[in-house]
This record gives sequence, structure tokens and C-alpha cells, in this order.
Amino acid sequence: MGSKWRKVKLALGLNSCIYAPRTVEEPSPSTTSAPLRSDSVLGSPSTPPSSSAYSRLLRLSKSGPISCKITCAICLNSMKPGQGHAIFTAECSHSFHFHCITSSVKHGNKVCPVCRAKWKEIPFQSPVSDHPHGKLRINPIPRDDAWMTVVQRLPSPQQDARRQTTPLLRVREPPIFDDDEVLDPHSEFTEKRSATTNSSSENFIGTIEFKTYPEISAVPRAVSHDNFTLLIHLRAPFISRVQNCCETQPTLPSTQQNLRAPVDLVTVIDVSGSMSGTKLALLKRAMGFVIQNLGPSDRLSVIAFSSAARRIFPLRRMTETGKQESLQAINSLVSNGGTNIADGLRKGAKVLVDRKCKNPVCSIILLSDGQDTYTVNSPGGAGPRTDYKLLLPVSIHRDSGTDFQIPVHAFGFGSDHDASSMHSISEISGGTFSFIEAESVIQDAFAQCLGGLLSVVVQELKLNVECIHSSLQISSIKSGSYRSSLLANARIGSIDVGDLYAEEERDFLVTVNVPADESSDEMSLLKVKCAYRDPLTNEMVTSESSEVKILRPETTGPSVVSSEVDRQLNRLHAAEAMSEARVAAERGDLHAAVSVLESCHKVLTESASARAGDRLCISLCAELREMQERMANRSVYEASGRAYVLSGLSSHSLQRATVRGDSTDSSSLVRAYQTISMVDMVSRSQTMIFGKPSSKRSLRATMSFPAGRAQPR
Repeated sequence: MGSKWRKVKLALGLNSCIYAPRTVEEPSPSTTSAPLRSDSVLGSPSTPPSSSAYSRLLRLSKSGPISCKITCAICLNSMKPGQGHAIFTAECSHSFHFHCITSSVKHGNKVCPVCRAKWKEIPFQSPVSDHPHGKLRINPIPRDDAWMTVVQRLPSPQQDARRQTTPLLRVREPPIFDDDEVLDPHSEFTEKRSATTNSSSENFIGTIEFKTYPEISAVPRAVSHDNFTLLIHLRAPFISRVQNCCETQPTLPSTQQNLRAPVDLVTVIDVSGSMSGTKLALLKRAMGFVIQNLGPSDRLSVIAFSSAARRIFPLRRMTETGKQESLQAINSLVSNGGTNIADGLRKGAKVLVDRKCKNPVCSIILLSDGQDTYTVNSPGGAGPRTDYKLLLPVSIHRDSGTDFQIPVHAFGFGSDHDASSMHSISEISGGTFSFIEAESVIQDAFAQCLGGLLSVVVQELKLNVECIHSSLQISSIKSGSYRSSLLANARIGSIDVGDLYAEEERDFLVTVNVPADESSDEMSLLKVKCAYRDPLTNEMVTSESSEVKILRPETTGPSVVSSEVDRQLNRLHAAEAMSEARVAAERGDLHAAVSVLESCHKVLTESASARAGDRLCISLCAELREMQERMANRSVYEASGRAYVLSGLSSHSLQRATVRGDSTDSSSLVRAYQTISMVDMVSRSQTMIFGKPSSKRSLRATMSFPAGRAQPR
């Protein structure tokens, strides 16, 4: 009987193994797999999942084992009998396509993708036959020795309890990551980009808009005014809706079809031991959302790090096949080991630096729930270091002097992450830092960031200001985290703004010393212009210059500060108070930190903007109150206060939306700088989480003027 059973297993290929190179110690040849419960024999490969497959899985996530018997939780396709697909039923009663679960097992996943139960009986799929007469090749020899698979003997139940996180698949990475998938030369984006080179790009995204506002409209002729404030307001062009770059609206003329720049995105995700359980499950779901919302011209690579980093998915286009393969790679992740953030960032940067083809937009998303346990201490062992630049490869430092920049959008997950480190990483690279306090918010946080990255309409933006009046000089340029400079005896200034998302706004304050002037009734102060790269046409666009003027009458009445200037002064005042409070909290004086925030809150509530009901001022006041509560004592500050303050500083210094606390909740007052594209993507995420159509009102009705955006003038 035993010999017959062995023949049956050989016929099904259940006793096969994968070839291991001679340079690696080979495992015992006695490795076998346990008996399987399968409803049919091996069938043909399934078709790739549709673009809405992932949403179908989320809608079924609460329907229990019955739903999982209808839909495969890996490829998300139907599992009806008689369709030519083998069905594997696991010991936990969940069913999957046989070829899907064997692919998942090959990547090291030994738990059920649905209920996370540990399996004792694990399937192995035999290699597909390439013999001309259909005979099975048990031990195929790989053609490329650079990529090898090491198969370990399956552990016994006792061993499995001790080594439950040991992956089966180990891949030796190439020395250079130049194996990125080539861009499609026939994609709709490429064709339209070529077409727009010979036509006006205004048909697609329009041009950037900027306005200027003096602090007050008139200064008496005989009076000089030092530190006179001028506001420069920028607004990026509008995209009606974030969508895949190859999607179009058939009802619109071809010149009005929406088009966006495709993205090269690298996700660097923490899979250390602390990410086990619910954290890793929610991370996988969030990554699935990202994958399903990328278009076929976008490319994605995944770096997973624990004690060391590994590239589990190279830079590939997110076609239907690419999405399916990346989802399988994500599903294979297991948590174990320490936290080596620096190694993960090095690998992530290497993917983008080594790539042979480049999409117009590139970025890194970094997520970690712990502290870097490998590079955070100083070489001398004198305790934590303060220079976090060592965590970030020099190639993507914003101040490295090169034109090549890769912003790292860092997400600190939970109460144990190193907020100072993550904030510094984002600040050095030009990205944002977000604080994911609740596990359930991780997908919304990724969605908000993705909504921005999929709507980049301006790149390499540089703003230039020049004094017109011969006696005028620039005192200061308040640009937050954006690099500014003064030249020619402080008569010429510039600000490097970089990329802008659709409808994003930037406000910069320039102070000048206005001299007395008896010669005219009007004085021209500054000339403002900007230049940027259009990512659709790859051409540089230069705007027409605009002059800032004030009246110089004999006498003036009571001065009324411009409401636009007042609201931006409030923003700067709040950001400075947050920074000062953080310094006080770090030296252990929480009482002083709370006093600084309380004083700023009082000033803001008494400002003209607050009396006028300005949404930005309301948001700032709510944020200051929240920070005071998170500085109630040292333990609260260590758990969440530090991360909350740093995320707020990141947001206000860049004037870009970050996640902190419940800021993705529609009822939250702390929602500064969100764009319509971001709100739309968060709404999709929240709809998919609950598995039913959103009950929210129209986005444009509820988010016509998000906090931090200028209201109609």
C-alpha cells in the first residue's frame, strides 16, 4: 500500500523539489509534502484578476469562510467547480486555487491568508512540464544561476512552533537593480506626451496661478515702514479627478481628457517581529489598495526590511499581471527579526537610482513601527545619535547638490516608533512625516499620500522675486522647509518649491523695508515670476511677471491688515509655537511647552481671521489644543505627543497634508492642506474598508475649501 501511495504522489508531482545550486548546501532529498485535500487535479492557470478584484475581496472580508469558498483570497477570482482550476481546501476549511496557494507557499507563507491559521499540511506545486510529450520534469535546472531558490525541509509541528516565521524563499539579489520593466512606448500617456510637445499643454492641466498681496494697501509718503510684509500665493493647475493615466472620459473631447504623469513608487515596509498579527494584516491590505489604484503606466517595487532588507518585488508596471504578481509577493510577507531602517532605505534608493527607465514622478513610501536597532546608536556607544542623515542614502539628500531628488514620505506606526528619526528622514529628503496612531488608519494614510503622488502637475518649481524700487531691500523670506536664497545685496531672492500636486497651494511671506518717498502717489515694490517643468510635456514653463504695488498718499486712515496676509501670519505663528513647545518638551519642561501652545492659541482666537471664521485658523486652534492634551505628562508625550507635534510641523513647514491623529476622519478639524485628489482617494479607501458605497455627501460639497487652502477671492 505504501509503494502505491508513493507512486500516486510521484504522479501528482507532490514529492518534487526545486533545484538548489551547488554553491549552496543542499537540503535533504527526503523532503516530501503532506497529503492534500484537493477537489480536482492540476488545471490551467487562471486569468489575472480584474482591476476591481481587490475591492471584491474587501467586500467579502466579513462574510466568513463561505465567501472564501466562492472567491480565491489570493487571485480574487471565482472558484466554481468545473472551470478547469484545481481547488485546494486547507485544514482551516478555507479554499483557494491550487496554483495560487502553491505560489504563496513558495514565497514562504505557511499560514492561511484569510484566518491566519498555521498549516501543518502545506502544498507544493510541481513544475509545469516543458517536455514535448507532456512528461513531467521533476527537477528542472534553472537557466540563470543569479536567481536561485533554496528549499528547506518542512519542519515538524514541534519545530514549526519554534520557527514559524522562517521563509522558504531566499533570493540572491543582483548587484545592480537595472532590471526594471521598460516603459510602454505605445501607452496612451507616451503618445499624448509626444502630441502635447507640439501643442499647448494648457489643454490638459493649465498653467500655475500666482497672486500677490501687500500687508496694507497704503503707506503715507513721509513714513518709512520696516519689515513690511508681502504675501505671494501660488496655486497649481486643476485635475478634475485622479485616475489611471490611460483612463479617459469618452464624453469629453480628446483635448480635455484627463491625463497625469505616471509614477515610479518604491514602498519600504517594516516586517520586523513587532509587526506580527493585525499590524501585518492591515499593512498587506493597505498595500493591496495602493496596488489596485496604480495605473498600467505606473511602476511599483517593494522592499521589506527587518534585521536586513530584501527586494521582494522589482520595479514593474502595474498591468493586470503586474498587480497580480505584486499582490502575491505582498501576501508572502512574514514578520520576524529586528528593525534595520537604514538598510531598507538604501535598497529603496538603489532601485530608483539604478533603474534604466524613468517615469516623470518618483517617490519612496517608508513605514515602520519601531526604532532602528542597527544604526541608531553612535559608533562610540555613547547613546542615541542626533544626526539622522546616516539613515538616508546621500544620493537622495535634498541638499546634496544634485538635481536628482527622491522624497521619502515616512509613516510612523503606533506608539513605539522613533518619531524623531522618521521626521528627520522625511525632512532631509523633502518628503512628509505622518503619524499613524490607530492600526485601522494605515490604509487611509497611504491613500492620502497616493492621492497626491498620482496628481503631480508641476515639477522643479522655482519662484523668483526682485526689488523694483531703487531704495528697496528684502529683509527676509519666510518659506518654511523650502530652500530660499538672497542675492545682489538682498535685492533678488528665490525659493525652490519643487513639485506640486493638482490644486495645491503655497504661500510665502517676504518682508521688505519700505523707505519714505515724496515723489509719487504709487510705489512698485517687487516683481514676481516663476518657472517650472510641465511633467506631461517635459518642457520648462516660465510665467509672466507680476508687480506688487502700494499707494503712497499724503495721509491714511486706520491701517487694516489684509485678511490673506493675516491668515498666513497665523500659520507661521502657530508653526513657531509648535517648534518652541517641542524643544521645551524634549528638555523635560512640559509645563513650559503647554504654556507656549496656550499663549499661541489665545493670540489666534483673537485674530481677525478667527473672527471672520477662517478655516485654517480654526484648524490651527484645534491642533494646538490637541497638542496641549498630548503633553499632559511624560508618558503621554512619549507615546503620542512627540509624533503628533512632528507630523504637524512637517505639514505646516511644507504646506502639505500629513496624517496625525484622526485627521483622515471627515469630522476632524485638523485637515490642513488636503487637496480634492487626496480627499477622493481617502474616500475610496474608507468605502472599501466598509465594503459598501460611501454614505458621505459629494466631495466637492463637503470639501469645497479644505482647511489650509485659500477660499475664493
